[in-house]
Amino acid sequence: MKIENQIASSVIASVKELYGQEVPMSMVQLQKTKSNFEGNLTLVVFPFLKISKQKPEDTAKAIGELLVRDCPAVASFNVVKGFLNLNIAKEAWVDLLNDIHADEKFGEKPVTEDSPLVMIEYSSPNTNKPLHLGHVRNNLLGWSLAQIMEANGNKVVKTNIVNDRGIHICKSMLAWQKWGNGETPESSGKKGDHLIGDYYVAFDKHYRAELAALKSKYMADEGLDEETAENKAKEESALMKEARAMLVKWEQGDKEVRTLWKKMNSWVYAGFDETYKALGVGFDKIYYESETYLEGKAKVEDGLNRGLFFRKDDNSVWADLTKEGLDQKLLLRSDGTSVYMTQDIGTAEMRFKDFPIDKMIYVVGNEQNYHFQVLSILLDRLGFKWGKELVHFSYGMVELPNGKMKSREGTVVDADELITEMIADARKTSDELGKFDDMSEQEKQDIARIVGLGALKYFILKVDARKNMLFNPEESIDFNGNTGPFIQYTYARIRSIMRKADAEGIKLPQQLSTSAPMNDKEIALIQKLNDYRAVVEQAGTDYSPSGIANYCYELTKDFNQFYHDYSILNANSEEEKTARLVLAANVAKTIKNAMQLLGIEVPERM
Repeated sequence: MKIENQIASSVIASVKELYGQEVPMSMVQLQKTKSNFEGNLTLVVFPFLKISKQKPEDTAKAIGELLVRDCPAVASFNVVKGFLNLNIAKEAWVDLLNDIHADEKFGEKPVTEDSPLVMIEYSSPNTNKPLHLGHVRNNLLGWSLAQIMEANGNKVVKTNIVNDRGIHICKSMLAWQKWGNGETPESSGKKGDHLIGDYYVAFDKHYRAELAALKSKYMADEGLDEETAENKAKEESALMKEARAMLVKWEQGDKEVRTLWKKMNSWVYAGFDETYKALGVGFDKIYYESETYLEGKAKVEDGLNRGLFFRKDDNSVWADLTKEGLDQKLLLRSDGTSVYMTQDIGTAEMRFKDFPIDKMIYVVGNEQNYHFQVLSILLDRLGFKWGKELVHFSYGMVELPNGKMKSREGTVVDADELITEMIADARKTSDELGKFDDMSEQEKQDIARIVGLGALKYFILKVDARKNMLFNPEESIDFNGNTGPFIQYTYARIRSIMRKADAEGIKLPQQLSTSAPMNDKEIALIQKLNDYRAVVEQAGTDYSPSGIANYCYELTKDFNQFYHDYSILNANSEEEKTARLVLAANVAKTIKNAMQLLGIEVPERM
């Protein structure tokens, strides 16, 4: 931003000298010059016409002449209507490259003691099934958002709320009791979350069979029509009654049920931890619904006593949101049991006690948009300072070429299988392209892991999070185009150039001389590197990992075009070679830093 700041200050001084009036920095609109015009930066002159009382062209020309006279960064200018196109002096670009070169985290803001604290909730798994492709998108978005918020100078607390209670959990527990024969992760060789997920599917299979049998019986014996028979079958299902009875026992703290629940959940958590580790994500604090729902009930009761909510004749507790243009929202059922909203209020209460939260971001799918609209109103009503401004980072669903996923039917894309397949595909593709020649087996495995996961993460994160996306594993692993491997390969290529330079005894200087040679393509690359700061800031404002991903691709593409047109190690002079090595090193550094914000590693070799 050094060049822009210099020019903006000079524009303000020029306007004062020409027209005798102070103008605010916000009036100075600088943008990249369009590619079909000559120049690097363009000043929009229209805001100054009321002051100058002259034609746009005359105002632009007058300001341009003073900028060339007074601002060392401006070498020359041209005027197109109300736009002043500025050619930046070569020395200013070299100065900017030196600034970038001197800062290992150029474009990112440091976190200080006074930085605001942002809490980000993501993952939110159920303990009745393993993580699937939808969870993968959630976790990757949450982790990346945490890195982006930190790069914008915020303290970040990454948190998870585990859905470890409810009827769905009891279904898995009951199925294991009935058909498990004491099976454990150790005895079966299965990950704990997969084992429990199998019993969730088993419950549904037996439940459907029972419903079908009851429905046929009621239609045959009692002459009921199909819909009535089906509804009666659901009411009379012995299996579902057992599951509900187990839930009641859990709520009452039944020792036997709670012991089974703890044992099976411990299997699931061990499985989750393996998947999180493989994905490269984690959390600073984990909350459990089995603990937060009681806090939520207490908070709702408190709100009821304070007149914030009301109780109906059946003893249920509600919030009236009609003044906010919404309806009434149930908070406690007539039997006193909680709903998801109550649990989220309880979780907020616990978090607020644990951390001085300035901003709360929930990474949850767009099917919950209404839920978070209501939660924001309720938290604000209850006195949470960040309630009104909570952020629901709403994202679209991941779909497959053959349709949507269904957990009950066991038709989900399992996260563990997906990770394994992506790494295997990366290994196969790299072997076929001959990229693994002269490497040890361990190095091949490491690179296949980095490339496979990079392909998966980049393919998911490059898409605008608000949109539904179609996941295509084959397309994601391509080494060309807008993919993770293409960007990783470019980084590895630059690192190879740097190793060759090192072998030749070339050491990068701490600073380039301002007389260092720079051509138009090199200047364009420096300008692209300088854009990183604004890209990071915008990604933090918009909560948009895709902005970082697309910047990585554009920077990589621009470097490859430069590398195609100009040699680095065989440059025409030592000065040219040194300047290009410094430029290449900073492209690699910026790619590495930007990909890190996406949770993606870059390999030194490929």
